Amino acid sequence: MSKLALVTAGPSAIGHALVTALAGAGYDVGFTHLGQAQAAETLITQVESLGQRARAWESDAGDESQTARFHAEAAEWANAAPSVMVNNAGIQTWSSLLDLKPEDWDRTLATNLRGTFLNTQAAARAMIAAGHPGAIITLGSGCNKLAFPKLVDYTTSKGGIEQFTKIAAVELGPHNIRVNCIAPGAIATARTAAEAPDYDATWARVTPLRRVGTPQDLTGPLLFLISDAAAFVTGQTLWVDGGAFSQANWPYET
Repeated sequence: MSKLALVTAGPSAIGHALVTALAGAGYDVGFTHLGQAQAAETLITQVESLGQRARAWESDAGDESQTARFHAEAAEWANAAPSVMVNNAGIQTWSSLLDLKPEDWDRTLATNLRGTFLNTQAAARAMIAAGHPGAIITLGSGCNKLAFPKLVDYTTSKGGIEQFTKIAAVELGPHNIRVNCIAPGAIATARTAAEAPDYDATWARVTPLRRVGTPQDLTGPLLFLISDAAAFVTGQTLWVDGGAFSQANWPYET
């Protein structure tokens, strides 16, 4: 019998890779999107080609009522509580601190941090009510560890997500629910290519593995963290960054 996994922002580049990886591992997948109905239908077709069921909901991760509806309807659709929750929804604003608009700060924190809280809370409540163990994944960033200029709201949200991961792990551990954070480094997507045409080459130079990551690089860490192989792992951040944020700001050639 298939288990249920829930993913926010399923049609995003990273979300797409995570959803299909979960389907390949035998999960039925419910996922959210915002204004991406066609991409959502394509993703559903791909999941079904892997022999699993999928359904999409248009839902804002940071909106309490929409999140509650997503979780309630997903449980009814699957006739099951989720075994896995992946908090993937995230946005960012490019702006200096002095120029950052309060409404952009609010929007980013609402999606990234509030959305992670709301979806974690809803999934954990369902897991506890069903009386079965679960795994919850949050999506962090190199911003968990270091300050990124002109990513004020995004950096703040990701630092908050790492601390939220820890407290969620502490409180949900007695219910046999594990909570861990995957923190990507530079990942090549259509969005990053549009933001900076030289993105791949620029970040490859400062990454010890001398390449940028792909969304598929995150699927192995995801499948490990939700598996029995990680049964005693919780409250941790797994850096998937090619070593970029393990090295010091070093002025010499390496």
